[in-house]
Formats: sequence, structure tokens, C-alpha cells
Amino acid sequence: MKRKATAIWKGTGLEGSGSLSSPSGFFDNSPYSAKTRFENEDGTQGTNPEEMIAAAHAGCFNMALSFQIAGKDLKADELNTTATVTLEKGDAGFSITGILLDLKGKVSGMNEAQFKELAEAAKENCPVSKALSAVPITLKITFNA
Repeated sequence: MKRKATAIWKGTGLEGSGSLSSPSGFFDNSPYSAKTRFENEDGTQGTNPEEMIAAAHAGCFNMALSFQIAGKDLKADELNTTATVTLEKGDAGFSITGILLDLKGKVSGMNEAQFKELAEAAKENCPVSKALSAVPITLKITFNA
């Protein structure tokens, strides 16, 4: 299986801009630039690579956790994960220094200890977590009984 996305960029790194597109249409000429990446904290002016990494990680993690739960013959009532990707400037330039997965979940018929165990397994084993293994990934869990 292969997935694609296309990035187009025009201009300098600081003043240029670009767009992102994907065959699914999810990114349909979505704008991105240094301004949307470094100056627009609320994300209303366009996307950035870190936001896309966050979306990919949250989605992959939830799917991996749902498979873990299904392995116990249960299904999730809801898995709500917010991924926060931290980008910081250091001596060698910008780096992604951490990812926080903030999970709120409810699974009827499952206890909190089992939910936490499965969530930790999903964090370690989802393909996006594996791809991002050079970055510290933290999992915060809220279990709604």
C-alpha cells in the first residue's frame, strides 16, 4: 500500500508559499507558508507539516487502539485523541522535540487498567508512532467509565 500527497512551493522559505494536495481531496490545495507554520498559532490561515503529523498520529493511534480493543471482543464507544506536536528552535535549527497524545476514551465492558494497558500498546505499535520513534511520545489517558 502506498499513499501520496503533493506539495507545491513558490518563492523563498521565509516569504514564499505553497499548497498541499492529496488524491482523496482531504488536502485540496491547502495553503501553507512560513507564516502559517511559525506565526499563526490557531491554524486559521493554513496548515503546516506539524499539524499534518499530528492528524496522522492521532488517527493512526485511535485506529490501532480500536484494533487492540477488538482483540478483547469489545468495541470503543468513543476514542478522542488530540495529538500535539512540539516544534522548537535549537542551535541546529528547528526540530520536533515531542508529541503528546491526549486520549479520552470510553469502552463499555472494559476497566480502566485494561484500557490503559491497551492504549500503551497502541502507542508503541501504531505505524506512525514507529515512524516517529526518534521523538519522545507521551500518552495522557482519561478513561470515562
